Amino acid sequence: MELTITILAFLVGFILVVLAIPPVIRVAHAKHLFDPVNERKIHNKVVPQLGGVAIFIAFCITTIIVTDGIRFDELKYFIASTIIMFFIGLKDDLMDISAKKKLIVQLLAAYILVGMGDVRFTSLYGVFGIHEIGIFGSTLISVFTVVVIVNAFNLIDGIDGLASGLAILASVLLGIWFFMAGFIAYAIMSFALVGSLTGFFIFNVFGIKNKLFMGDTGSLIVGLLIAGLIISFNELNSSLSQGFPAVNASPVISFALIIVPLIDTLRVMSIRIRDKRSPFSADKKHIHHMIFYFQKRHLVVSIILIFSNFIMFLLALGLNETLLNVNYQFMILLTVGFIVSFIPSILIRFDKIKQSGELIKSRKWLVTRLF
Repeated sequence: MELTITILAFLVGFILVVLAIPPVIRVAHAKHLFDPVNERKIHNKVVPQLGGVAIFIAFCITTIIVTDGIRFDELKYFIASTIIMFFIGLKDDLMDISAKKKLIVQLLAAYILVGMGDVRFTSLYGVFGIHEIGIFGSTLISVFTVVVIVNAFNLIDGIDGLASGLAILASVLLGIWFFMAGFIAYAIMSFALVGSLTGFFIFNVFGIKNKLFMGDTGSLIVGLLIAGLIISFNELNSSLSQGFPAVNASPVISFALIIVPLIDTLRVMSIRIRDKRSPFSADKKHIHHMIFYFQKRHLVVSIILIFSNFIMFLLALGLNETLLNVNYQFMILLTVGFIVSFIPSILIRFDKIKQSGELIKSRKWLVTRLF
């Protein structure tokens, strides 16, 4: 029965998105609600960016219906914070708002989930030598985590299928763990999100007339939900006795689940600060832009990054089996992640040097032929 309703959550989420997207696209075309084409964008034609509306509708309806009869006290706070994030994302898609205003609303939504819903870290499993943490520190760290993950997904949403693909990967892995650990309500919520994102992914990647982007509406609510699921995973893991499916250092696994958006956010913000620019300024320094330099197909770039994220997750699982100190595990994962993230930009630099050398040679050849 538990397996049936978990699968049902995926199917209902998928079907609702597939049904919701065509009307959303018709409204976007009727009201001329498109993502503008500019020098920061990879796409070269106007596309509706209200995919987040369909994801929001499908996820909320699916989770509420399929968890009916199952005790899930935190659900109302997940839904409440998602609604707040939905409206600020929708306003940003339609009107553009300042980063400061977005951050304030993100903090509010995060506090509702953490402070009122009690979806919070109570232990860091020895990260930085910290184990149990008090209510103030717990709230601060948890709210910070939510805001960071929300913005990481917002920033990684730059090509077709990437943000949704990474979120599908994280949600599937979390959903499987919740199911194996017996936390069926969270498994249902995870697979409701997977179903909603899978339906969107098909339109986003393979759509022609019905193509659309998730927009800030989608990336913000997806980031919020992934953050809530990751925090819940850490807390519920601590309640399990040692042995399968419990993990020794769940913060390391959590980091690995979304390492691509997190590392990319840290990398681009570091570069912007180094260049004396605002860390929130827009540019084309993201890792997907770097890979796009060599491979012009969005789906291929997205698959490369999603697969890389999965490999890093497997590395984290392997590190957990070694029983290394959690801080060593973190350092290894972070170091490998940063090294890999800089490979595309290094290859681009070498390619440009090579092209520059070939250009000089061709100019010399032309001069000798002419004179």
